[in-house]
Amino acid sequence: MTTPALLPLSGRRIPTLSPGASSFPHHRATLRLSEKFILLLILSAFITLCFGAFFFLPDNSKHKRFDLGLEDVLIPHIDSPKEGKHASGQVVIHGQGGHDEHRHREEEESLRDKIRADHERALQEAKEKLRKSRVELQAEIQTEKSKVMEDLKKKDAGPKPLPPVPMPKVVGVSDGEPPEPDVKEKRDKIREMMKHAWDSYRQYGWGHNELKPLAKKGHSTNIFGNSQLGATIVDALDTLYIMGLHEEFKDGQEWIEQNLDFGVNAEVSVFEVNIRFIGGLLAAYYLSGQEVFKLKAVQLAEKLLPAFNTPTGIPWAMVNLKSGVGRNWGWASAGSSILAEFGTLHMEFVHLTYLTGNPAYYQKVMHIRKLLAKMDRPNGLYPNYLNPRTGRWGQHHTSVGGLGDSFYEYLLKAWLMSDKTDTEARKTYDDAIEAIERHLIRKSNGGLTFIGEWKNGHLERKMGHLACFAGGMFALGADGSPDDKAGHYLQLGAEIAHTCHESYDRTVLKLGPEAFKFDSGLEAVAVRQNEKYYILRPEVIETYWYMWRFTHDPKYRQWGWEAAQVNNYCRVSGGFSGVKDVYSSNPTYDDVQQSFFLAETLKYLYLLFSSDDLMPFESWVFNTEAHPLPVLHLEEMEREPRAQTTAAWRGR
Repeated sequence: MTTPALLPLSGRRIPTLSPGASSFPHHRATLRLSEKFILLLILSAFITLCFGAFFFLPDNSKHKRFDLGLEDVLIPHIDSPKEGKHASGQVVIHGQGGHDEHRHREEEESLRDKIRADHERALQEAKEKLRKSRVELQAEIQTEKSKVMEDLKKKDAGPKPLPPVPMPKVVGVSDGEPPEPDVKEKRDKIREMMKHAWDSYRQYGWGHNELKPLAKKGHSTNIFGNSQLGATIVDALDTLYIMGLHEEFKDGQEWIEQNLDFGVNAEVSVFEVNIRFIGGLLAAYYLSGQEVFKLKAVQLAEKLLPAFNTPTGIPWAMVNLKSGVGRNWGWASAGSSILAEFGTLHMEFVHLTYLTGNPAYYQKVMHIRKLLAKMDRPNGLYPNYLNPRTGRWGQHHTSVGGLGDSFYEYLLKAWLMSDKTDTEARKTYDDAIEAIERHLIRKSNGGLTFIGEWKNGHLERKMGHLACFAGGMFALGADGSPDDKAGHYLQLGAEIAHTCHESYDRTVLKLGPEAFKFDSGLEAVAVRQNEKYYILRPEVIETYWYMWRFTHDPKYRQWGWEAAQVNNYCRVSGGFSGVKDVYSSNPTYDDVQQSFFLAETLKYLYLLFSSDDLMPFESWVFNTEAHPLPVLHLEEMEREPRAQTTAAWRGR
């Protein structure tokens, strides 16, 4: 069942006159409209008189309030994080002990003079309206109506066109066919899996955010609010393009052109919408050159900017796309924002500034970086929680898995995306990884290298599936490491890849659990029932791909093909589903085909069995949702009007 078409952002549900219809069908209607207009003016004047009289009456309570002085006045403030703050987000402004009563009287008198002037002006305007003849009033109404119609035409014409931008050099976006027949056969199989996932969504969940493959209907979660934004379509576009599924890509593009509307009353996750929608739309634009993707990305980005209206500039976790009102998750350490969420905006926002010439996006993410640089970090580690009102850390919990992961990834990738000129990002990454190595990375009794979690001074010997991406990150960041440690970090990446492969190999289904422990004689095994599930996650395969690119060790393709056996255990007639227990030979399905399965898991598998000239690292950097964005070279950034962003590449 398809959803009804949504209006584009620039559209309005306002009735318009049919061509040739008269604005005033007959005289009686016109006369009635004029009489109503005059009555409205008289009523307006009366209300203005009452309003003015109310303010001119003596108000003892007001005088008493001024007598209090300035000590207890609360002033809302969003620009400066330097003042002391209440939990409400207001700032206490501490004044002097005394007060100047004469100055307050002057302020009151000035306020009354302003109200008196406004009152007299409103009365004068009302008198002038009443003196006009019926013909003059009709002409005035017609003028106002024409002005409204002209404004509507401007809005219907669509958003303001974006400035022309030189397209970065785009290479290696297609083909990549491997020379080995057996490898090609595996790649073709993965392409067929993508076709099955997409066709199932196209048939049973089209326009919905995700798919319930067993129930064969649409599915959504609270990260997308209550609206059907077609998350799977946007998330899958670049995978379709890279795999050469151009008819499917065209279907997705048509849905986006006709239905994708961000002017809806929906509260969405800023992080998830950024990495999936803005990242996906930007990648589709750079790959295909189709302007609609760029325009939609910018429309959505404008809707996310109000999330940054906090006392510190650290954005809220969620924002309402219509009202711009933001808030944080209720479970996040006393109303804190989350490191992996506000720290995973840089790549997309720098590209937004590049494409629009609007420095606001770049400034927002650079403000976050500068604020973090000034803060004390316990043991050099970044806690996962930061309060956007107070600018103070929340609970001292540090993780390279969930809540922290992509913050570190984006530091490294900011440097790579800048053609390795954003040295500030690289230095911040190196310092963070050094602290992580010192405090979080350990070897188990069985010789497995793992990344634990730091909680209030204690190391928890547990690693999440999400943290398995770090093997690829260490390999990607090896070149350029300080003190000639490139070999060390490539080896560290290989050790993490091996540990995560063990977490897969020690299950019945040969699919990895959500989290696994390294204590009490158990290694790389999930203990709790709620950690035994697999929801089609990509992080282990992501690391296999990076390790393959840097080493060409055939074991990574072998391990990747083992992971591709998701086709055997998770494939159903209506798509692909996660499973609730990877240690059971007869698992229960969770009945969700995640959008990231098409965006990441299948894309990384396809690239693993492709030649290296498909999406080469010299030209592309993948965001945390596997959406490729081109490297922006300094000479491109210095072309007008891109000077606003050039400082980013210089590490300022």
